[in-house]
Amino acid sequence: MKSVLFFLFSFVSLALLAVLFTPIGQVDVDKPESVSVIFGGDVMLGRSVMTTALRANDPTYPFHNIADTLSEVDIAFVNLENPVVDNCPERVEGLVFCADPKMTQGLVYSGVDIVNLANNHTLNYAKAGFESTKAYLSDQNIKYTGDGQLVVVSKNGTSFGFLGFEKSQQASPALSPTERNLIEDSNQKVDVLIVAMHWGVEYKDTALPGVTKLAYELVDLGADVVVGHHPHWVQNIETYKGKRIYYSLGNLVFDQMWSEETKKGLLVKLTFEGGEVVGEELINTYTHKLGQPVIR
Repeated sequence: MKSVLFFLFSFVSLALLAVLFTPIGQVDVDKPESVSVIFGGDVMLGRSVMTTALRANDPTYPFHNIADTLSEVDIAFVNLENPVVDNCPERVEGLVFCADPKMTQGLVYSGVDIVNLANNHTLNYAKAGFESTKAYLSDQNIKYTGDGQLVVVSKNGTSFGFLGFEKSQQASPALSPTERNLIEDSNQKVDVLIVAMHWGVEYKDTALPGVTKLAYELVDLGADVVVGHHPHWVQNIETYKGKRIYYSLGNLVFDQMWSEETKKGLLVKLTFEGGEVVGEELINTYTHKLGQPVIR
């Protein structure tokens, strides 16, 4: 009998000691790992941005002051506002954009993982320029969306889906049946669905009613986060049915130095646990020197 009691006492004592001396971080083994995702607005690596960078013999020039912020997260997602083509001419004006393939080094340097190509400048060099852009991005292991396909990135057990759509210069943009089906279908395949929208009208500080209506529809179809760009100004932020809508993140890398609003940008850093947003950080940027934003 004594031996049985001694055995039970020893077992309980060892179990108690194991609990007391287990590191706190190891107690909650079921807690999901966090994933950080950062979103940026328009990145235009052509025109004066390219000219300035290449004349300095430094394709990473635009990202010098923001690279640490972009690269410290698990996933960085921006809108790439130009095709990438061979023999891109140096120019400082005009609305036909392109970037030398060397300029993709800045995306790699700053840790950009995925870009949206659904915008009004992607086809500035026609279909050949679009295919060239995708090829050069793939060479640098940068994923892209906006080509009618879902892109999935998995981190720490959570799958993130990315879609992109171009609806710029439309006061009341609308989705096609094919686009609606793509969003609904994509929502079934991932834990978190992020939809990038190149929409609205330029140089407005608030989303137009028609854009807001579409944003709500995107959430109803399955979007967990809606990220907008094209107006070149930072616009309002809204929560609808618990989902965040960032109507426009403004310019991240651009050469529109002619107004204060076009020099401003917004980076949004979201932290997820188990597919749910548990943290949000809004990071202001400002382009004090042509094509080279700083954290403000």
